[in-house]
Amino acid sequence: MNEIIPKHIVFFLDGNRRWAKEQGLPSLEGHRAGYENVLRLCEWAKARGVNVLTAYGFSTENWGRSRQEVNYLMTLFEKGLSDKNNMEKFQKDGVRVRIIGQKERLPSSLQKIIQDVETATQKQDQLFLNLAISYGGRWDIVQAVKKMMSQGLAAEQIDESTFPAFLSTAGLPEPDLVIRAGGEKRFSNFLLWQSAYAELYFSPKYWPDFTEEDFNQALEEFSQRKRRFGH
Repeated sequence: MNEIIPKHIVFFLDGNRRWAKEQGLPSLEGHRAGYENVLRLCEWAKARGVNVLTAYGFSTENWGRSRQEVNYLMTLFEKGLSDKNNMEKFQKDGVRVRIIGQKERLPSSLQKIIQDVETATQKQDQLFLNLAISYGGRWDIVQAVKKMMSQGLAAEQIDESTFPAFLSTAGLPEPDLVIRAGGEKRFSNFLLWQSAYAELYFSPKYWPDFTEEDFNQALEEFSQRKRRFGH
């Protein structure tokens, strides 16, 4: 049987804090380990021919966590996106980076870094890496509706074919596969519209422990699925 590679994979990077706790480490160390695994994930995806990778980094609900943890994550995003070595690797590997979510809620320093990274990688086309920061699926749908209203679209102009153009993932193919690490089995308000017909794969492993072999197993199972799209 020929292997079928999903064009767009969505990743839940779940279990960082639980991983740290079991390791006897501060929860912040779990986030750091999880971030480092994201860089490896990009390499795995590109090597297997995946076109788009969307990773859930920070949800709209995560703002309710402790100030220390939120500040640490914002700093981690800043350091990771501004790191010279990471940028050189993105350029070398042809990775285009885009941030989806409520950018206006982020620290101004992070907003500036995001703008720089998106501009610097906008012509890359080997792998599209979407990082969801302050993102929520319901928010995405609401902001799309507001955008359509602000542009004066009439009700008869709105349907399932026009709506996606106003979502934060406009221009990208819909997800084929959703992989959630960490043992939980729920959507957690992520890409609700976009993932309507995505295949779901759940791993019991915490995200920092998720390996390339685990990634390949998910792709192998995806190849064996029969996608009917409701037919």
